[in-house]
Amino acid sequence: MMFTLVRTERFEQEIKKSRFLAQAAPAGSEEEARRFITESSMPDAGHNCWGFRVGDIYRFSDDGEPGGTAGRPILQAIEGQEMDRVAVVVSRWFGGILLGAGGLVRAYGGSAASCLKAAAREPIVAYASLSIACAFADEARIRSSLGSFPGTRVETIGFTADGVQLQVTLPRDQADVFIRLVTDISRGQAAVVRGEE
Repeated sequence: MMFTLVRTERFEQEIKKSRFLAQAAPAGSEEEARRFITESSMPDAGHNCWGFRVGDIYRFSDDGEPGGTAGRPILQAIEGQEMDRVAVVVSRWFGGILLGAGGLVRAYGGSAASCLKAAAREPIVAYASLSIACAFADEARIRSSLGSFPGTRVETIGFTADGVQLQVTLPRDQADVFIRLVTDISRGQAAVVRGEE
C-alpha cells in the first residue's frame, strides 16, 4: 500500500555547520508538485534540491550539487517510505565544511527521510466507479446496503421507464463484493457497469 501526506511537514538539522531544511507536501499532480517546489525554495539558500513522485511521474534536481548527491537521494527517501503524490524540497545553507559526495547523499537523503517519517500520512485508496441500473423497488435496499462499505458515495444520475440509474464510487478492493450484493438484492436484474476512477 502506498501513502501520501496529510499536510505539509518541515524538518531542520545541522550537519558539519551546514544547515538543511527539508519540506514535504502532498501533491496530487505534477503541477502541484512543481508549484510547491517553487514556493518552498529558499532564495537565500545555496541549493534547493528536490524530488517528487506522482504516480508514474517522478523528477528530481541536484540544483548545483554534484550529480546524484541530492535529488536522487531525496527521491529514494520518498520511495523508501512507500510514498506517492509527494514533493520534497531540501534547502542547504553551506557552513564552510565540505561534506564530500557520500556526506551529501546522507545529508540530503537523511533530511528528506526524517521529514517524511515525522509527517502525518494516510493511505492512498484506489476507487472504482459503478453505474447501476435497477428497478425502483430495489433502489432503497441497494442504497441501505452501502452503509457497510465505508468511503462510498452514491448519486442518482437518471431514470428509465423501469427504474433508476445510480453512480456508486467505492474503494476498488470492495467493488466485487458490492457487485455480488447488488446482484443478490436485484435477483440478477440490475445492470452493473464497472469503470475506474
